[in-house]
Amino acid sequence: MVLAANPCPCGRFSPKETLCECPPSSIRRYQARLSGPLLDRVDLRVEAERVTRAELTADGACGESTATVAGRVRAARERAAKRLAGTPWRTNSDIPGRELRNRWHAAPGAMDEAERSLERGVLSARGLDRVLRVAWTVADLVGRDRPDARDVALALQLRTGVPRGVPMAIGALT
Repeated sequence: MVLAANPCPCGRFSPKETLCECPPSSIRRYQARLSGPLLDRVDLRVEAERVTRAELTADGACGESTATVAGRVRAARERAAKRLAGTPWRTNSDIPGRELRNRWHAAPGAMDEAERSLERGVLSARGLDRVLRVAWTVADLVGRDRPDARDVALALQLRTGVPRGVPMAIGALT
């Protein structure tokens, strides 16, 4: 499932710019329309930056090519398939939460921050499992045998939308 939503009724809210004129109460009401149980099923929350006219019309490629990213994704899927050989699952998203927690462990201490988020009520049990799944995917993308604290921090940042001091680009984690 993929969801897209504006940050406010006018769609121009940004912490960096003052283009939005919506009152705070209107923004809160607008954002409350998405229920907690629905949002709990969304694994990744990414805020897209406004694209400027110059960026949109610039010549030359920005970032990585599709072929480069596709190669990294292919290698990550192969890594997961190898790890999951002999099980009924082929991808990290297929693994039931209980199995994921009991059979495939993150590096020691890697889950501490995520577990504290569970204890504080920032994450639900479902949310913790989803953070762990995404952390495994990040580890697969960067070629690690298991998630470390950086992978879990990025997964937690993607889950909650709260910056945690880790780069959002997977290539920056290697």
